[in-house]
Formats: sequence, structure tokens, C-alpha cells
Amino acid sequence: MLEKLVAFCLRWPWTVVLLTLCLTAGGVYVTAERFAIDTDTGNLFSPDIPWRKNEAALYKAFPDLLDVIVIVIDGKTSEEADDAAKRLNAALQDKPLLSRVWRPDEHEYFRKNGLLFLPVSDIEKNVGVMIGQRDVLQPLAEDSSLRGLASVLVGNFKSASGSDRAMKMYISGVEEFSAGIEQALAGKPAEVDWGKLLASGGSAPTAPEMDKRRIVIAKPVVNYSDLEPGADAIRLVRKTAADLHLDEEHGVNLRLTGQVPLADDEFATISENMTLNTVGTLAVVTLILFAALRSPKLILAVLATLLAGLAMTSGLGILMIGRFNLISVAFAALFIGLGVDFGIQFATRYREERHSDDHLERSLLSATRGIGSSLTLAAVSLLAGFFCFLPTSFSGVSELGLIAGVGMIVAYIATLTFLPAAIKLLRPRAEHVPIATTSLAAVDHWIAHHRAFVLIATAIVVLAGMPALMHLTFDSNPMNLRDQKVESVATFLDLSKDPKTAPNKIEVLAPSIDAARELEKKIEALPEVDHVDSVDSLVPKDQDDKLALVDMAVSQLRGVLNPKLKSPPSDAQTVKALTDAAKALRRATAKKPIPAVTRFANDLDALAKASPETRAAARQAVFGGFDKMLGEIRQALQAQRVTVDTLPADLRSDWISNTGLVRVEVTPKGDSNDRVVMTEFAQAMQAIAPDASGPPVIVSEAQKTITRAFLEAGLYAFIAIFIILAVALRNPLDVALTLGPLVLAGIMSLQAADLLGMSLNFANIIALPLMFGVGVAFHIYYVIAWRKGVVDMLASSLTRAIFFSSLTTGTAFGSLILSSHPGTASMGQLLAIALFFTLLAAFIIVPAFLGPPRAPATDEGDVA
Repeated sequence: MLEKLVAFCLRWPWTVVLLTLCLTAGGVYVTAERFAIDTDTGNLFSPDIPWRKNEAALYKAFPDLLDVIVIVIDGKTSEEADDAAKRLNAALQDKPLLSRVWRPDEHEYFRKNGLLFLPVSDIEKNVGVMIGQRDVLQPLAEDSSLRGLASVLVGNFKSASGSDRAMKMYISGVEEFSAGIEQALAGKPAEVDWGKLLASGGSAPTAPEMDKRRIVIAKPVVNYSDLEPGADAIRLVRKTAADLHLDEEHGVNLRLTGQVPLADDEFATISENMTLNTVGTLAVVTLILFAALRSPKLILAVLATLLAGLAMTSGLGILMIGRFNLISVAFAALFIGLGVDFGIQFATRYREERHSDDHLERSLLSATRGIGSSLTLAAVSLLAGFFCFLPTSFSGVSELGLIAGVGMIVAYIATLTFLPAAIKLLRPRAEHVPIATTSLAAVDHWIAHHRAFVLIATAIVVLAGMPALMHLTFDSNPMNLRDQKVESVATFLDLSKDPKTAPNKIEVLAPSIDAARELEKKIEALPEVDHVDSVDSLVPKDQDDKLALVDMAVSQLRGVLNPKLKSPPSDAQTVKALTDAAKALRRATAKKPIPAVTRFANDLDALAKASPETRAAARQAVFGGFDKMLGEIRQALQAQRVTVDTLPADLRSDWISNTGLVRVEVTPKGDSNDRVVMTEFAQAMQAIAPDASGPPVIVSEAQKTITRAFLEAGLYAFIAIFIILAVALRNPLDVALTLGPLVLAGIMSLQAADLLGMSLNFANIIALPLMFGVGVAFHIYYVIAWRKGVVDMLASSLTRAIFFSSLTTGTAFGSLILSSHPGTASMGQLLAIALFFTLLAAFIIVPAFLGPPRAPATDEGDVA
């Protein structure tokens, strides 16, 4: 049948070539017009899996948890960081590419009720500080001018003289004022820290000391059909920050992380140097083909067949699935690796036949007769192996299996139609040199005479490596597949170190607030949990005691909160007040000079002699922060009783969905990005809340899903290929001889990976089906040849074809090692390891397994 097919193609070569070119053009057109890649890693798994359903339910109830840009702002001081975050948050509001922008650490509700979130003891201390400084605050609130400052400091000097502690506080204050005034005299901007002044060097009275980091969250409008779904939104954020001068030069370090920047940076890393690597790989493959085929025309025919098949497979993949995913897009490397094998096998067999018979068409038909059964059996076995991934829940590999399986059909048909037609039209020269490598016959003889040694050595190696195989782990943390130096990844890891900002949290949905509270009690008892947040976290505790202290502060500070304002002084009045105050301070310290007071008096004199503009700048330096502090005190002392029902709608909606579901957020102890920490945390949480979701659960469950998918697919593929080989070879022993070495090669590959410090992950696990396909094809070629009575297998043209085919496959796959993306590089590394052991099995173990060749098979025993 295959000979008739090839004969038809040789009779109508132009028809076949033109038809193939039309199909190729169609594949190119569909790919160019409809190419799309889904970069959402969540879609790599079936939506019907329980943990995927939980994830979907979470994001449906709280969509703002998904696809966000986390903007991390670090400043030299907390004030600078806060100011930068405030300005950026304001500038990003109502931007068309951002559906929502907010600060999780800043809200009007917290500014108004922030005092209630402090412990009672801290509130007592802060209220005591404010009341204790009432004699300073009230006159300054009534006269917030340099005149008022001079009057207060002269008057307070006498009262401070009777106490060492009071004098230390006074000296600390005048030093702060001197520093601010001196900056103004020098023409430099300055602002006195009133929070530090009132707390005598401690924290501000209205809130605990804040760190120097602020976070702004933006939810962009993303389109996962784009290669970089959030690129436009990310550029908008960066440009806005640049326009606001939020950079290192201005004391601000701004970094982006979150799901969207992480996804975009990952694709950018994957595509980095991709064109250069692809061109280099094709150049090396061409050189290998030249060494294998020694004919530019044959090389052109094989490459044309390969590229045509690739274009058609790509078009068919888009028509079948609609878009590629981050795994199925690897079909190209797979097709090149396996498709070129078919071409090399056919072309090498053709060269051997052409050496015996110079007639081109007869050589092509003889090559079909000689290699057709092996190609058919290899293609069918590969098709079955890849299609066995279809029923699994790992959609990424399932779709890869579908496209790869169809690709094997395309490659097989193209090899037996377009390739012979192209060879006839190109008419390569005759083959005068034998194709076989006779020097390798000595290796064949050595293996034949030392079969027992080879088999025993193989068994010893496999058994000795079993501990490594049992130790091999699956790293399901996707962060470990990314470049740790990329900004989004480095920032994510930085946030993971602090439980307060750790991104890897677990979310649980409760049907009501009461149910959430019961669940929270159980969760807090887990040793793996650092803390739990819920809507109750927004409601202060011990409000009765705290509000009593607030009421007392309001009563004691009425003059501060609602001062009787004095008329602003004229500039002449200000000058006189400064001069009089300087004289009064010098008289008071005449007998016992105090350097800080003398310095302040000198500054007052200098300020009195300066220009009105300088005095205005000095007033701003002294009272700019004072006015802000008074505003914060007034706002903090407006705190009122809070309940869940009185929470602002936007804050409430972050924790209670519009359908009444209540979100409980749980943070783990330790490094939340550590795989072991996440797995143990997820298992503990799922024991209490089976419907929990979030990155730790996804990492833990994805590992189980992938492992189960590969075990199922591997078992299905093994059974399917065993049945196919059993039907074709009609001899169970021959089937075992085909698959046995392949299984051993796979075991040794995984053992070597562990010994080299590698672990399986989302990316490199793809190497297993790829190399399974390559190994099945190689071993089938050998077993078929052995059944036909081929002697000196390594010296035959078949080994030459397999060797050069493996070189091209190794080049295509091995080039991935050069990728900047750690996951892709790890895939290349495992592929290189697996290819080495696959060839070792094919060249050494298979001949030892097979033993002396049988007599040429009868028609009954031949493969049709």
C-alpha cells in the first residue's frame, strides 16, 4: 500500500508538491491570522478539577484578588514613602487601562479610627502625651506664627527650669526648631517633625511608627490572548511614576510585582534571545543534516518537508483548540525533533538503496519497502502515546498531546508523499560511497560476545540508582521556574519574607459571618498559621475602654481642637517678637549659658534681620508639619463605635461578597514561598476547610494533578503501545525487547536527574513524553531490523540514521538550555539527559537484549 502511495507521488510529483505548498500556505495563513497564546497558567488544568472549582468560586466572589499589579514603594523615610504612594494612587485613578486602584494600608476609615486599633496601653500613652503638651499645643494652635513660637518658647523656658526632664525636652525642642530655621535661612526646604517633638523623640501620638514601605494595588484590564496581557497597563504605571519623579534620584524605589507583571516578565524572559537561538539551532541542524545526507538537494527536501509539516500542524492546532498555552506551544520543538527523524530515516534508506541501484525511482520505492513498516509502526505508536494524554486533567499537556499526535500524522504522511516527490524533482546525484559505518562492526561484535556483562551492568546501575529515583521530587512552585533576578520575581520574594506582606496566602469562603468566626477559631489553633484576617479584623477590639480614653482626650484638648485664633501678625510685629524673644532667652541664661538656647537665640536674631520671604519660609518650615499634625489629631479624636455593618462599602466588599460569602485570609508561618512550607500549610488548612484556595493550595494540588496525569497517561500509553506492538510484531517477547530498554532508559534518566540536583517541575516534565516518543521510534526501528535478520546493527545505515536523527533532536531540544528562563532551561537539561540514556539504550542495551539476529522473517511474520 505504501509503495503504491509513493509510486503515485512519483508519477505526479508536481501535483503533490503544489498541493502540499497550498496546504502549507493555508497553515501559515491560519497561524499568522489567528495565532493566540493563553498565558494564564491556571488554564493549564481542567476547570472541572475540585481545586480549580474552588479557585473559580473565590475569584468569582472577589474578582479584585485576581490579575493585579502590586506597586511596592520604598522611601528613605516613612513620610517620603507615604507621600509617594499618595501621589501615585491619586494619579492612577480613573485611568482607562485600570479598573481599580487602591492602597490596602490607607483609607479614610483608618485615618478616622486608627487610634482604636492601638492597644489600650498605647492609647493611654498617646493621649497622655497630647494632654501633657496641651500648654504648648493650645497657644501654638491659637497663634501659628513665628510670633506665637517665640512667645511659647520664652514662656516655657521658665517652667522647664524647675525639672531636669522638662529641660531636656525643652532643649530637644529648640534644637529641632533651630535646625528648621537654619535650613530656611540657607534657602533650603525643611519641615520640623512635630510627632517626634511631642513624643520627646518617640513615635507620633496618633499611630505606631510606620515602616518605610507603602503598597499601591492596581487592577488592570488584561487580555490573555496577548503575549503580554498587562504590558500596556504596566507601561502606564511606570510612565505615571516617572512623571511624578518617583525614582531613586528623588529618594524613592518603585518596583512592580503581582500576577500580571510576573506573567509578562516570564514571557519576556522566555522570548529573550529566542530568535537568535532559533536561527542558531536551524543552522546547526542544517550542518548535521549535511553530515547525514551529504547532499544539498536531499537536505533541501527534508527541510522543506519538515517546515511544511510544521506549518500545517500549527494551523491544524489553532483550528482544533483555538489558541496555544504555555505548554502546548512546545509542539514546535517536538515536531522538529520527531518529524526530522522520519525524514532522516527515509532519506538515509533511500541513499543506501541508491548506492545499490542508481535508478532514482526504484531506489525510492525500495526505500519505502524497507523502511515503510518501521515508520508506520513508529508513527502509530507515537500517535497512541501522545493521544493517551487527552483524557487527563492536565489540560496543558492534554492539548500538547492532541497537537503532537496530529503532528505525527502530518509528518508521517508528508514523509511518504511530499518528500519522495521533492526528491524526484530535485534529482540528487548518485550515491557512490557506502552508507554503512563498517568500523562500528567491532562494537557490535563486542556487545554480542559480552551480552551478559552489558545486561548485568545495566541491572546494577538501575538498582544502585533506585534510592535517587525514590528521592526525586516534583517542585510545583512556579516561582522557582522564573528568573530570580527579574524585578517582579525579586520583589515577590522580598514580600514573601514578611508575613505582613506575604503574597502566598490561603483564602477560605464561609457562608456567613458567624460561620467565618467559627472557622477562624479553628484556623488560629493550627501551628502552621501565622495570623488570620477577616472582616472582623477591620473592627477594633475593646472599643468601650478605648472610646472612653478618646472622650477624655477630646474633653481635655478642647482648646487645641477648637482654638480661639489670633489675628496674624504683621511682618514688623514678627520682627519685634523675634528680637524680644532672643533678648529674653539670653537674659535667662546669662548666669548659666545653655548652648542650645544660645544657638536658638542667635537664629531668632538672624531671622529678624532676614528678608520677609525668608521669615515666611521659616514659618512654613516650623508650622507646616504642625498644621498637618493638628489635622490628624482632630481626625483621630473623631473615632466612633464601629461594627461590621457600619464599615464603608468598599472595605466591606473586600471581605463580604455581594452574595453574602465571607472571605477569611490565612497567612502561613515562615517563608511563604518555600514549597515545603506551602505544602504543609495547604494540607493543614484543607483538613479544616476542604474548599480552601490560594497559591499554597494551587501549588500543592497542582503537583498531585500533574503527577496523577502523567501516571495515568504513562500507563495508558504503555498499554496502548504494547497492544499495537503485540498486534504488529505478533510476538510478546519482541514487544518486551522493544519496550524494556525504553523503560530502563527512562528510569536511568530520572535517577541521573536527581543525582545532578534536578527536580521535576511544570516545565521539564514535558521532556518525559517527548523522549518517550523518540525512544519508541528508535527502538522499533532496531527491533524491526533485527527481525529481518540485519547483522552488525551499529554498522548499519539504520544506526547512522538514528545517530544523526538524535543529533538533530538533541540540538533542537538542547538549545533550550541556553534560555534565560530557568524553567525552559531545566526542560532542555532533562531532555539532554533523557536523550543520552535513550541513545545508550538504543545503541548498547537494545543489541544486548536482542542477541543474535533471527533468520529473515517469513511473509507471515513480516509487518505489513
